[in-house]
Amino acid sequence: MSSPAERQQQPAAAGGGGGDAAALKRGERTWKRGKQRQNGGLTPGAAPKYLCTYYDVVDYLNISSHDKLHTYILPKINLKEPVEVKVDFFLVSILSVVEKLQTVSFYFVLNLEWQNPFATWDPRDFCNISEIVLPMDTYWSPPIFILERVNGQNPELNYMVLMHNGTFNSTRPYQVTLTCSLVIFKFPFDTQMCNLSIASFLYPVTDFVMKTRRTPAEVIRDSKNLILTDGEWKFTNVSIIEFTEMMDDKEFSVVTYVISMDRRPTLYILNLILPTCALYLLDMAVLFGPSSLEEKINFQIAIILGSSMLAVILNNSLPTSSNKPPIIVVFFLGTFLLMIMAVLDTSFLLYQQRKSRRLDKVLRSFQQDPHELPKAPPDNLAKGGPQLLHPPKKAQGQGQPTKHLWQLQELDQFLPVLEKVLLFSHLFLSLFFFTVIFVKWSS
Repeated sequence: MSSPAERQQQPAAAGGGGGDAAALKRGERTWKRGKQRQNGGLTPGAAPKYLCTYYDVVDYLNISSHDKLHTYILPKINLKEPVEVKVDFFLVSILSVVEKLQTVSFYFVLNLEWQNPFATWDPRDFCNISEIVLPMDTYWSPPIFILERVNGQNPELNYMVLMHNGTFNSTRPYQVTLTCSLVIFKFPFDTQMCNLSIASFLYPVTDFVMKTRRTPAEVIRDSKNLILTDGEWKFTNVSIIEFTEMMDDKEFSVVTYVISMDRRPTLYILNLILPTCALYLLDMAVLFGPSSLEEKINFQIAIILGSSMLAVILNNSLPTSSNKPPIIVVFFLGTFLLMIMAVLDTSFLLYQQRKSRRLDKVLRSFQQDPHELPKAPPDNLAKGGPQLLHPPKKAQGQGQPTKHLWQLQELDQFLPVLEKVLLFSHLFLSLFFFTVIFVKWSS
């Protein structure tokens, strides 16, 4: 058993700021408890029953006093050494990602651990009580905040655990909305990386330093075990960066967790990409189908209207501005232009067909039988007019086609060739476009 003088020195160094009188009082009380163990024949490590409560520990630490100065002062004994705070991170849920606002909502748990040499006690004096739970405002706690935070709820769990050796441990859940630079070039096959930076710009690195407790592999393993949601986004990786930020000629400690997550594209494939591909295949089927050109144009315009409705749905999901247009926008725009080209090709063929019909009608009027022509020309016709309507005698006698009939047969052969050239050119252009889009999405 130590002497009363030694007992007085120990509480004086371990008290919570109650002054010399409070330290002396605690020393006397501890010395009396030691005498009670000796007089009562108690074994070491035991204490009277009326001292085996948490209230005795609180009274010993002088927490119930009105002096709250120890809740604001940095707990440092050696001014040359900073207070080291160990940070631990657990991702629980990815709540939402809003591409238009460039924000991400996370639900995570943050664990902090630090040392306070002014809050210690000997568990043998209090029935081996080695830890107690105290409110956050009882002692000094790290004043940290999240740099990327734009909105969120403050933690409701405002308690911390104090060990007998002065170690504090605080575990608090956070639900915050962070600003994040979302790169949606490969939407919906994209991977996003968002930063969650924890810092405190009240104390420079000479007074306050943050360190991580676990490796990224351990954080990934435990976070995947804690993930509660199975929505659009899949948590994949976490990397940790410890650095110092320079501000106003002072350096401050910052810990950044870089959270990587993959989008699950199944819903977008079923709702946007596959319907667009189906509409385009239907457009190609109409283009190569046996229907008349007029019916083809009507079907193609209806398909274009359906594709534009899907483009409106896509526009509601994508952000309003971006350095590069997403591949899915190029995909929709390309299919829309190809559909427009199909309508133009069909319209051109229809124009050539009607033109050939008019020419056919004119040529046939010049190939009528001469016996059916009127014997005497009207008075208002020129003299050479009726003779122009008769085919050449040499051609009639030998049964050879006339020049006009040859031109008609040439035009009839030209239209099918033109149609095949336009259709197969459109097909090859479509295959090239979809190949480029697939390569960009898969790279």
